[in-house]
Amino acid sequence: MEILITNDDGWGAKGILTLVRILTQLGHVTVVAPDGPRSGMSNAISVQQPMYLRPLNDPNWGSEDWHSNATVYTTNGTPSDCVKLAIDVIFEGDPTRINLLASGINHGSNAGINVIYSGTMGACFVGAEHAIPSIGYSIDDHNPEADFSFFEPYILELTRHLLEEGMPYGVCYNINAPVGPLEGVRWTRQCRGFWQKEMEERTDDNGNKYYWLTGEFVNIEPEEEGTDIWAMTHHYISVHPCTIDQTAYAEI
Repeated sequence: MEILITNDDGWGAKGILTLVRILTQLGHVTVVAPDGPRSGMSNAISVQQPMYLRPLNDPNWGSEDWHSNATVYTTNGTPSDCVKLAIDVIFEGDPTRINLLASGINHGSNAGINVIYSGTMGACFVGAEHAIPSIGYSIDDHNPEADFSFFEPYILELTRHLLEEGMPYGVCYNINAPVGPLEGVRWTRQCRGFWQKEMEERTDDNGNKYYWLTGEFVNIEPEEEGTDIWAMTHHYISVHPCTIDQTAYAEI
């Protein structure tokens, strides 16, 4: 099996190291990851700058026993760029050579409305565009040293299950885990909600006013058991199928 792995936290993040360690059990892994953090990139692509694709020759990256089963590249591009570079350059324009695109593990939740901002899921949407089975993995913890130990035992099983079930064209999966001990897995839909109070006013050292993105999430259906955020709030892993088709069919 040929697996492509990317993320939006950069090649050195603990989350991607964890995902590579787990998924090398399934096959050969090619990593194409940003050279630094690219959170919130959604499906952004680089249209006004050159992109570089460089092999990572860092003997301290990961563990030696992974190296024989993983090839690692970095780029100055976005997560979506990573997938496009992999398809067109590494796999010579043939996406059918990629059996799985795995994105993450993201440090921070991509549940609810966050899915549309997420660089982690942006990469998955590019994969789904090219009919590559694609899965994004996230944990509700922004700490660079986040504890993945409760989530880890589920990752291989969920990945195998979703691959065996198959993914229709244009569909990918958004998997989110809460922090700490888990009750199990729930199949979910995206929670309805929005962000408010998103701009915090600050002042720089020269007395100039500027704004910092922050915010409070408002869940408008907190008691709905079928949503991704309800599942996470109740200590379940959320498995949420997504589609790149954004047509509002009920309005046609």
